[in-house]
Amino acid sequence: MEWSNVGLMLLSVAASFFFLTLVFWPMELAFPAKRGQRFFRPDWWTDLCFFLGQYLLWSGLVLWGLSYVNGWITEVLPGGFRAAVASQPWWLQAIEVIVLSDVLIYWAHRLQHSNAFLWRFHSVHHTAEHLDWLAAHREHPLDSIYTVGLINLPAVLLGFSLESIALLVVFRGIWAIYIHSNVRLPIGPLRVLIGAPELHHWHHAKDRRAGNYANISPLMDVLFGTYTCPDHEPESFGIEEPSPSSYLGHLLMPLLPKSWQTTAAIVSEPPATESGSILVGGFDDGTLDAGFELHTDLAANLDERQLAGAK
Repeated sequence: MEWSNVGLMLLSVAASFFFLTLVFWPMELAFPAKRGQRFFRPDWWTDLCFFLGQYLLWSGLVLWGLSYVNGWITEVLPGGFRAAVASQPWWLQAIEVIVLSDVLIYWAHRLQHSNAFLWRFHSVHHTAEHLDWLAAHREHPLDSIYTVGLINLPAVLLGFSLESIALLVVFRGIWAIYIHSNVRLPIGPLRVLIGAPELHHWHHAKDRRAGNYANISPLMDVLFGTYTCPDHEPESFGIEEPSPSSYLGHLLMPLLPKSWQTTAAIVSEPPATESGSILVGGFDDGTLDAGFELHTDLAANLDERQLAGAK
């Protein structure tokens, strides 16, 4: 890659950062969901690293993957099917893509919260303890490939051009930034139809089964009983299990074997509870995840409390 191309890429990333700041920071000041949250809040630099990683590296990898899948599907699907889809009015095609994408990503996202392996990567996104437009970029690259790949699969299957798919990726990216922003707009009942940041804020509550798995319209959550929207913000965001604090730590932790994660969880000294065990490598939610339980005897001067990794 020539230095001129590198310079243009860095300039493009800087322009994107300032554009998003100019769009969302005034909204966060005018309609704050949590008042008093500073621009340079805790973990701001970590989320900036996620932003740079996405724009400089991972987004290109995701688009390359979509291009590869599109080429493969083109050879497999009958030409007549794509021609029939293309002959429909553009507005009907748009509705089909949005509805199919929302149905697919709803169940794919819900699976991320119930399956221990998928949660290993998706939990990186939920480690954010302060939500704003920048925190939206906190994603493990493998989690991004899973999400962006599935959410755009209907457009690929229906034969949309790569240019149209790229526009869909940009649109959904902007929407994702909006629903993570520290904003609460007074749109009332419309939030049930078009969604709103407060819905996704409750999705980021520490209870990983808090609901609101839909991407754009919350109608899927309403239909399947996972819609929730109290009239206040959650007390706190994040996850209950211990997690790294650095960008590289977030990238590497999900890739470690369970035995290594066990050691990392013990070293990180999670908060004491009265559960009587340390849970590592899995998540003991009582139903969907098996969890990996490590019992330990503690000294009397700890008042028989145990270190808990996750509930």
